[in-house]
Amino acid sequence: MPRPLADTPSPEGDVRFLRRALALAAENAERGDGGPFGAVIAQNGRMLAEARNLVLAANDPTAHAEIQAIRAACRKTGRFHLENSVLYASSEPCPMCLAAAYWARVTRIVYANARLQAANAGFADDDLYRELCLPAAARRISIAQRTLAEANAPFAAWQKSAKRRMY
Repeated sequence: MPRPLADTPSPEGDVRFLRRALALAAENAERGDGGPFGAVIAQNGRMLAEARNLVLAANDPTAHAEIQAIRAACRKTGRFHLENSVLYASSEPCPMCLAAAYWARVTRIVYANARLQAANAGFADDDLYRELCLPAAARRISIAQRTLAEANAPFAAWQKSAKRRMY
């Protein structure tokens, strides 16, 4: 069942936040801290957080602008969900960033450049989307399950825990 739309800003609001994401991306292209990517999280027409790609500066392949913006917005709100928020990205989010937006329960994503444009600039987002559509056995990274008798123990402990809080 689809969730209700976020408090949708005017088209001018979308343009304003998207232009900010693009400005962050252009700034990052000059700085060299990571790829030319920027992101903004807005809620109720107000900016919650902004970020740029820090993959190179942080030596962290997960330090994409969208992830950085989600983390900053969650810190600012003190919540791990960002319902009723919009993620503005300079480029179409890669599979990791798209998954993070789902985990954060972002309601809407608006982006400027398609993944093909990122691929033409040397970024493998389009390749990753294709890879994830393959059956697990056909992917470049080998993946295998090994069943252990004690494997379910962490889940059993979680289900019994008084500190359990679903997310």
